[in-house]
Amino acid sequence: YPVEGHPEIRVAPDAMVVFGRPKGDRGSYRQWEEDNIPPQVVFEILSPGNRVQEMTRKFHFYEYYGVEEYYSYDPDKNELSGFRRQINGNLNPIETMNHWVSPRLKIKFVLTSETLEIYRPDGKKFLSSVELYQRAEQESQRAEQESQRAERMAAQLRALGVEPEP
Repeated sequence: YPVEGHPEIRVAPDAMVVFGRPKGDRGSYRQWEEDNIPPQVVFEILSPGNRVQEMTRKFHFYEYYGVEEYYSYDPDKNELSGFRRQINGNLNPIETMNHWVSPRLKIKFVLTSETLEIYRPDGKKFLSSVELYQRAEQESQRAEQESQRAERMAAQLRALGVEPEP
């Protein structure tokens, strides 16, 4: 919500980044309550239900209300488009998105043949939800194996007449 007293003027991006504001949960981002700082970076993830006119309206909204970088990703087509605010005040298209580094976020976008990968400023890849789940499963299995190993060692110590410390 960029304008106080006009709740009809609104858009809900899939994700946005705002520098210069304290972290915290907000039901809505009311720009006038946030020192009038607009989101600097906005992300939209397309779904089959998105209509061209809806996405065009959102683009113009972001352009009018001061967004510096706007990214739109279509996971079905594995297409990423980006726009960056220029001196003329307009959001102009970024010609080559593959290996593009966001000036604001310092993250790199890499389009593989199958998906979009995003890399942190330190070069490490952000993990997808599937990769995070797999990593958590591996850690859980490792912890269980370690627990079983410790229990076997404790049993061996008890067999030798030594009571292990808890």
